[in-house]
Amino acid sequence: MNALDYGIIAIYILAFLLLGRLFRNSKSGKDYFLGGNSFGWFPLSISTAATQLSAISFISAPAFVGLKPNGGMMWLTYEFAVPVAMLFLMIFLIPPLFKAGVVSVYELLEERYHSSTRILLSIVFQISRAFATSVMVYTVALILTSVMNIPMYATILIIGAVTLIYSYQGGMKAVVYGDVIQMVILFLGIIICLIFGLHYLGGWSSFMDNVDLARVNVIDFDAYGFDGGSQFGFWPMFIGGFFLYASYYGTDQSQVQRLLSAKDLPTVRKALLCNGLMRFPITLTYCIMGLIIGTLVVQNPDFRAMIPVEKPDLMIPVFIKEYLPNGVIGILLVAIFSAAMSSLSSTINSLSAATVEDLFNRNSKLPDDIYMKYSKIAAIFWGIVCIILAFFTGDIAKTVIEAINKIGSVFYGPIFATFIAAIGLKKTNFIGANTGLLIGVAVNVYLWLYCPEVFWFWWNAIGAVVTLTISVLVSLVFKTPSKDTSKFGYEIFIDNSKAIILILFTALIIGFSLLFPSFF
Repeated sequence: MNALDYGIIAIYILAFLLLGRLFRNSKSGKDYFLGGNSFGWFPLSISTAATQLSAISFISAPAFVGLKPNGGMMWLTYEFAVPVAMLFLMIFLIPPLFKAGVVSVYELLEERYHSSTRILLSIVFQISRAFATSVMVYTVALILTSVMNIPMYATILIIGAVTLIYSYQGGMKAVVYGDVIQMVILFLGIIICLIFGLHYLGGWSSFMDNVDLARVNVIDFDAYGFDGGSQFGFWPMFIGGFFLYASYYGTDQSQVQRLLSAKDLPTVRKALLCNGLMRFPITLTYCIMGLIIGTLVVQNPDFRAMIPVEKPDLMIPVFIKEYLPNGVIGILLVAIFSAAMSSLSSTINSLSAATVEDLFNRNSKLPDDIYMKYSKIAAIFWGIVCIILAFFTGDIAKTVIEAINKIGSVFYGPIFATFIAAIGLKKTNFIGANTGLLIGVAVNVYLWLYCPEVFWFWWNAIGAVVTLTISVLVSLVFKTPSKDTSKFGYEIFIDNSKAIILILFTALIIGFSLLFPSFF
């Protein structure tokens, strides 16, 4: 790196500090956490995609595809359930959430069940999201440190402090429009790496001649994920993936808060449709990038020697440092910063929203000035918590993709099931819902600790089924005074064109993935 690279990074950081000041005049909670419900479908879609296309995706997923033992293009199976999950959210979950006019998604559970259910789920979200984000920050800082030759603590502090400042000042508007900028930069970074990787390989034909054919297989119908062997099979990824993505996009405050920021329900549906269609092409692009650079590693012993055997995630950072010209290095590092800041800014904003709404403003009685004061204090608090936790997550971050997905998979199924019961099962009560949630999470923790042969993607489905079953049974045994549940019904999907598009797209990406090995 030279002065040009550091200058590009400095300009980028300064630009995002100015972005926070541009949107600093929020007057109420609706402005600060929902952007005044002013967003159209396009910025919301890009913002959501930017959070999904995280620094971990940019760094660790290509390493999985191109270099990690037993890795390969099977990473694409992560995406099969996304369009189906988006369709389910359009039909069932998002309409009642949006029409309720809530800031925190967990407010709906207090209206349906009890304040204890709302607080319990909100606290579960806050703890799990803060911890998962700290793993991401630690990992990105570790990788940037290896390229920039600056101390680890300094990298964590730079990522954390800059993101905290612009999130604190600008709220959801700064987060969403910052994400749009970061998405463009990050995708540009992927294309740059792909092009330079092909250049050093000698072109596309050389890549095709030298690629490891064992890594181009995508779908395995014979791996069921219950025997501790091959795990990334079609059925665990599709079934478990449905529960994971429906929960993540439909019940995770960091994602739903974007949808609740839309100007109307048709905008929400367009954003969900766009997300259902965008993810696979983006994932395919960075997977091919990983395949190309992984092939370059195998063909170049000097390159291979620079990547520790136990740290294949350093493949992309080493490539950036050793193979790209100055100036381009700066742009790529900005791309990594962008991805990390996108994820962290979303976390800070959503955690502060959940804290203020679910713990301090449950009765909606705080004056606007007090509300804004609490909101910004909460943003500072969670930003500092995520930064501090990042210094203590080294052990779990060594397998960062698995670590982050495992953390989410413990909670997503049970949380999703609690919302399903609230909207679709009118006989359940808060005793059943609370008990089902706790037992569902406990079962997943047990599977993590004592049943390593069960692939963690299954936890999403298992936790949901356990939670629903316990919720119904306990509600039948322990009766409580009934609540009016008439407004908690779901909508029948009206726009058939969106349903047809998402179903056909699911078939298309599965068919493409089946044919993918034949292209080589």
